[in-house]
Amino acid sequence: MSLRRISWMATSVCAALLICTCVASAAEANSGTEHATELFKWINFGILAAVLLWVFAAKLPPVFRANAETIASAITKATAVKAEADKQLAEAEAKLARLEQEIALMRVSAEKEAAADAERIREMAKSDAEKVSLAAKAEIEAAERAARMELKALAAKLAVDGAESLLTKQLTAQAQESLVSGFVASLEGRLN
Repeated sequence: MSLRRISWMATSVCAALLICTCVASAAEANSGTEHATELFKWINFGILAAVLLWVFAAKLPPVFRANAETIASAITKATAVKAEADKQLAEAEAKLARLEQEIALMRVSAEKEAAADAERIREMAKSDAEKVSLAAKAEIEAAERAARMELKALAAKLAVDGAESLLTKQLTAQAQESLVSGFVASLEGRLN
């Protein structure tokens, strides 16, 4: 019900009660002056009540309506803020639940990557060891060839030196002369 309807009903009830009271008072009254005084008291009461009702009906409804609207808007805002906060809380809880799963997945992934890195490092070390071994073998073979060549050169030099010293001991002036004459004789025989 609206406030005006309630105020009209209250005014009507007060007027009806006032009339009933006046009728009852008139029936009881012995003298006319007492009755008139009593009647004026009730008329004053009715006027005062009507003025008070009119003042409250005119001035208080806008105040109450403004208060009600303020409270309703505050409740609406609070409901919206609560809904947003509930939404954020749900998102945060979902993220927290996913965070634990993501951490577990990251751990598994990190362990797999670490194992793969360790295996890759082992393979690289094995490959590097094989390369170093092959390089060492090649270097050893090259050093061996160089040593053999040096040994052959040294042996040849020693053989030449030995032959030279042997020739110098065995080749006397007489032997040289006989060699030269034998060589010349072989050359003369060839010309034909």
